[in-house]
Amino acid sequence: MALSPTLWLLSLAATSAFQPSPSSRHAVHRSTRLHSAAQQKEEEVATIQILMSDTGGGHRASANALRDAFNVLHETEPHRFPMRIECDIVDIYTDYGPFWPINAYVPLYKFMAEYSFLWKWFYEFGATELGLWMNDFLLELFCFEAFERCLRRDPLANSRAGDGVEGGANAVRADMVVSVHPLCQDLPLKILASLDTDGRSRTEGRVTPFATVVTDLGGAHPTWFNKGVDKCFVPSTVLKNAALQRQVQESQIVQYGLPIRRGFWRFGADYNQSSSSSSNDDAEQKPKPFWQFGKKTKKQPADDIQMEEKGMHHKPTIRDSLGLLDLPTVLIVGGGDGMGGIVNQATAVGERLQSLAAKRNDSSSNNNDPMYQMVVICGNNKSAQIALSPPQTNWGSNVAVNVKGFVNNMDEFMRSSDILVTKAGPGTIAEASICGLPCILSSFLPGQEEGNVPYVEENGFGCYKGTPEGIADTVEEWLSVSSVTTEGTILETMRECALNAARPDATLDIARDLADMVYTRKEELKRKGVEKKVNEVAVAA
Repeated sequence: MALSPTLWLLSLAATSAFQPSPSSRHAVHRSTRLHSAAQQKEEEVATIQILMSDTGGGHRASANALRDAFNVLHETEPHRFPMRIECDIVDIYTDYGPFWPINAYVPLYKFMAEYSFLWKWFYEFGATELGLWMNDFLLELFCFEAFERCLRRDPLANSRAGDGVEGGANAVRADMVVSVHPLCQDLPLKILASLDTDGRSRTEGRVTPFATVVTDLGGAHPTWFNKGVDKCFVPSTVLKNAALQRQVQESQIVQYGLPIRRGFWRFGADYNQSSSSSSNDDAEQKPKPFWQFGKKTKKQPADDIQMEEKGMHHKPTIRDSLGLLDLPTVLIVGGGDGMGGIVNQATAVGERLQSLAAKRNDSSSNNNDPMYQMVVICGNNKSAQIALSPPQTNWGSNVAVNVKGFVNNMDEFMRSSDILVTKAGPGTIAEASICGLPCILSSFLPGQEEGNVPYVEENGFGCYKGTPEGIADTVEEWLSVSSVTTEGTILETMRECALNAARPDATLDIARDLADMVYTRKEELKRKGVEKKVNEVAVAA
């Protein structure tokens, strides 16, 4: 989210509506502990504070992905990363915003996401030179002291006796700061400069490493890019060019991809390829066409092991583990909040799948068994989940429908599917490409998500359809037996394009670079500590 607080502040100044945040907000500490306090005292730990805000699920998901990547690198590459990295993930606006609306960005985001014209207006105004200047000026004016308390806080406070979250006599700031949010660059950089120079400057003298990890994909707000950062990690060429336009130097920019959840890191999602074998029969075996799929399949653990060694997944086995049928599957997701008209979309797609099944029955023997499958992930949208579940909705015998709420294994559901219907969120698109999953984009927020549509279309693994009818038409076209190109079926071609666009190693690549940065900083701090002790001894002598 890149919401400028300017107009909110101006209106509130006239109505005297400022409401102080409870002081208890600053005591919120969400750092994940993997070791006991005793262990932390015994071992050397590097610390990274990750700044974000829960305006959409992608920012916290990216922060958690980086935290998990640091842990994995420490466990799997101990020769290079012997020191554990502790992450302090902070929603700086919710926890440290001094008053409304700054401490209410999350509910304001959800409100404007429902009324996209409001989002469009604020986003576009915030991207103007005037909007950028006012945003920078007002945040520094009202939030400097509050956000300074955040950046002073001790990531290991729970293990330091007598010190609170914001530090005591033995408090130590994070060794490094990382931003995964567009509004966490400009002011934090000024605060770090002030802290590193003991208040002498807000523009020069910063030595604490600072990196930005951009979590948008095909478009991004200008506030993402500050030329003062040490490194700016971008997921696409479009955003690299956007960073260059904001005077970020080529040497500061690193292009890997988006940081995504751990379930999407490991394999290339080559579902339908059979396991390796030396026999000619196996070598000539081809994936079954959609209309020949049967019901549930039995697990093939030996095949799974061989396929995973080659970086692949066995789709029928994944379906079986999820309690799904081995049928052509359409996955419809509404994000964590289930937004995006998911009920109307699922209804239209379900009816169209019934129509497709009826056509197949007309051309063959009458069959009441399921021929297609639809999985609907409603997130936290309870009303949508109820509306789409029996007895409220009767989907008929030829379409197997599974309606879920919030799930933590989206990687498995994506790998079990053939088509994804989703809003144009950057994280979901990146995850779908890793799974080789063609996408139908159903909606987007004006601004940063708008650029995700051409990203998908130009990379050849999906399209945008803004109505339930358009979505249903596209599902029918892609599942049709006659939907072929010169290279095969439409879905096969788009699947290959998705895999070509995939960046499954991006999270670990970003984490490696960040770990190198914080390790270098720790060495500098050690050296300065030794020099200080030497000087103290010399003075005493």
